[in-house]
Amino acid sequence: MDVVTLSIFVEVMRRGSFAAVAKDRNVDPSSISRLIASLEEELGIRLFQRSTRRLVATEGGRIYFERIEPLIEELEHARQTARDVSVGLVGTLRVSTTVAFGQICIVPLLADFRQNYPGLSLELLLTDSNLDLIGERIDVAIRLGPRLDVGYVGTKLFSTRYRVCASRAYLARAGVPSSPIQLAEHKCVVFNLPGFRDRWLFRKPNGGVIEVPITSALRLSSALAIRQCALDGLGPVLIGHWNIDADVANGSVLDLFPEYSVTATDFDTAAWIIYPSRTYLSAKVRTFIDFVRKRLRHYALDQEK
Repeated sequence: MDVVTLSIFVEVMRRGSFAAVAKDRNVDPSSISRLIASLEEELGIRLFQRSTRRLVATEGGRIYFERIEPLIEELEHARQTARDVSVGLVGTLRVSTTVAFGQICIVPLLADFRQNYPGLSLELLLTDSNLDLIGERIDVAIRLGPRLDVGYVGTKLFSTRYRVCASRAYLARAGVPSSPIQLAEHKCVVFNLPGFRDRWLFRKPNGGVIEVPITSALRLSSALAIRQCALDGLGPVLIGHWNIDADVANGSVLDLFPEYSVTATDFDTAAWIIYPSRTYLSAKVRTFIDFVRKRLRHYALDQEK
């Protein structure tokens, strides 16, 4: 057996599909199947149970994978480390984040990134689904939420804060709410997720929390669309500061309650930068993390600066 065959076996175990691995490697699925069959013959055990619909690892296959996977990872880390020292930053970096965060915060940085690191190719996967970093071969991801994803390692990029915003045109037409409770009299534009549709939470400077019932005529699944609705005067919105602060700064919308902390679920949320390996951080991932942290530091809240 050779390292390539063992690497392919590890990939098949992670992806659960010959076809997915074949697509990643730009080869025919039958060639992957033949390599696994030859490995099974050499080992004298069945690694997978195959059917027309499913590929399931056998008990022996799972045990073999658990012993082989760290060895293959260590070989790849050694190869990458030697390559970094010899030829510098080259290769492909696969990065995943949400559609809105990617469009607002990451895409504007790409020209600068390419100018500084011309040897690196970047694959940016913008999706609101939490992809499996190992299964999808993602080097680094940026995710939004109250805590670091279980099973991954990483660090906080910056704390996030929600704001309730509306355009001047809307406020001229519908009136400016003088307190959070008056939002109950307005038709808001809401994110179509549980917890965001029915009520928003406001924390006073003294720590007390007000729960405000929310009604809406528009429920959207896109943070970018919610921002556009705010700009178009369709009603108050609850939106992340990184998504709207530029519009607040230029006067397109007003932050209605800047003295309050606001949320639909958790008050303490953040943008997290995560990666799959606990034992190795490649030079290209480390470089990307340092680059993004420096370029996005203006989003850090005052207490973090």
